[in-house]
Amino acid sequence: MKRCLRFLVLCFCITHPLLRVVPTTAAQNQDPLTERAYQDREILYELQSPESHAFRITHDYTVRKAGEKYYFNVVRAGSHVTNPESIDLDSGEKLKWEIISGKQAIERKLPITDPIKDDSEIVVTYLARAIEPGTTNRIRLMETYADSKSFYLDGDELVWDRTFGRLRNTVVLPVGWYLTGLASPATIETLPDGRVSVYVVNPRNDDVRVYLRARRRPTTDR
Repeated sequence: MKRCLRFLVLCFCITHPLLRVVPTTAAQNQDPLTERAYQDREILYELQSPESHAFRITHDYTVRKAGEKYYFNVVRAGSHVTNPESIDLDSGEKLKWEIISGKQAIERKLPITDPIKDDSEIVVTYLARAIEPGTTNRIRLMETYADSKSFYLDGDELVWDRTFGRLRNTVVLPVGWYLTGLASPATIETLPDGRVSVYVVNPRNDDVRVYLRARRRPTTDR
């Protein structure tokens, strides 16, 4: 009986989507069985006008690898990035950044682990200092993406159709829009400024598709 109870508790800890697990040595070594458990990057998508296909992304990320000097964000194929900003959350310092192509990254022999092509877009953030053993660095990245395949108008409805690979994801609709359809489990909230927020947790170790639709509020409701 005790063995059964221990087994049930273990299963709950692994599969419950809202449970935060403390990082372990195995996780820090990128063990694929624990990568999802310790991954703490949160992503915020603030949708702009659907006619622009643009959305502002905010990433919070903890850099852990000893000796690391950069953070690389390889832009998803089909998206175009503009207006990046990088902040060291430990000090409040603004960090240097640049946008380079995959070809430039290969020529410079940058230590990028994600697969890249010559025409890939990569945002490189230069950390304030190299990561020392036993320490971490919390950073925030902000970028504007444009992607007509993920974010567009279908008649008079806004459509968001994108896959998420991270654990915690928030999509915020533009001002004056309300949710009409959602194909994923989520927490829906109206923010103080009137925008609608859709919070999605991905407990899986792969991508989850998030599909939603929205309409403009009548002028009298704004």
